[in-house]
Amino acid sequence: MDGRLALRRCVAGDLDEFAHSSWGARALLSHAADLPAPYDDLFSLDAADELLSRRGLRTPFLRIAKNGAVVGDAQFTGSGGVGAEIADQVRDDKVAALFASGHTVVLQALHRTWPALVDFATQLTVDAGHPVQINAYITPPESQGFSAHYDVHDVFVLQVAGEKHWTVHEPVHVDPLRNQPWTDHSAAVAAAARDRAPVVDNVLRPGDALYVPRGFLHSAKALGGVSAHLTVGLHTMTRYLLVQELAALAADEAALRAALPLGFDAGDPAQVSAVLPEVASLLIKQIQSATPDDLAARLRRRTWSSSRPAPLSPLAHAAAIASLAVGTTVRVRTGLRCRVAPGDPVVLHLPDRKITFPATTADAVTALCSGTDHKVGDLPGLDPDDQLVLVRRLLTEAVLVTTTP
Repeated sequence: MDGRLALRRCVAGDLDEFAHSSWGARALLSHAADLPAPYDDLFSLDAADELLSRRGLRTPFLRIAKNGAVVGDAQFTGSGGVGAEIADQVRDDKVAALFASGHTVVLQALHRTWPALVDFATQLTVDAGHPVQINAYITPPESQGFSAHYDVHDVFVLQVAGEKHWTVHEPVHVDPLRNQPWTDHSAAVAAAARDRAPVVDNVLRPGDALYVPRGFLHSAKALGGVSAHLTVGLHTMTRYLLVQELAALAADEAALRAALPLGFDAGDPAQVSAVLPEVASLLIKQIQSATPDDLAARLRRRTWSSSRPAPLSPLAHAAAIASLAVGTTVRVRTGLRCRVAPGDPVVLHLPDRKITFPATTADAVTALCSGTDHKVGDLPGLDPDDQLVLVRRLLTEAVLVTTTP
């Protein structure tokens, strides 16, 4: 059975075929009947009401819009009252009035605020290899929150409640980067949405899913009842990311750090042409000499911190450290990016730091960070007392967690 359980809930059919034929290339509609389960275990209208009324949300965890226009925060926020004198807490009464007048409510960053979606996003990040964010869009009947636009990340649309009519068009700007928003091409977007035939023109019902690659134009309108869907955004890592980091490695070349001539006019093509050949030659030489290890080290620093691993309960975790004993089962935290570099010392690379261990622990550290469960006492290369010391260190560093039998 394919272990990509979160991705399986977003895509019907063969996941390898999706990766080969659809990922980043074409929109794909998956019907509820072909997917494992509906999404009411992840989110619901009741969950939205709880967040809006009882969780003390603040901006920017909420946006409100109508027909493409975003409402100012002051129209739906205010003080939290005695003991919580914070001026930008969500006011449920103001949200209710705006929703009743046809505005769409957008709950943002639910991968940080709603438990079921925290877990789902963590697993989907593992499955897809790209950082994940999740927003919810709740739209009144016969209303539209946003006009045709494109996103700079891939999205899975998961229909939670009600029905929404989706229209998707081919890109006007293929594979946009994060600094290339749709507003840079607003006229072309509007013309394409008006004049081109759509590639998707369907109604999503509860349990349906729609994949929209970045750059594809899309808009949606709620039909006869309140509609709620999750937009699961995958912040796609691109080849341009490697280009950026390769260029950054050029800072190691002293000749490229040298000052340009005194009085240099960077806006004069003639002056630029005088130095460009030498700079280009030095840059090419530096890029060609870069090693995968050089590049991977930079990419770790830049990308691994984009996603957070599975939540850690601080009090329960402290108790687990205190009660650690031979026979305790542990595993690496789900979603934690780590890499073991054997040597003397052994180096464990984490998103925000490096930890070193004696060379004798190499096999045990490698086993513990493999993603499978291990029992203290059964680790290779160390006696039980040394295993306890190693595991306690990795628990304290929040690399490992204990498992319930």
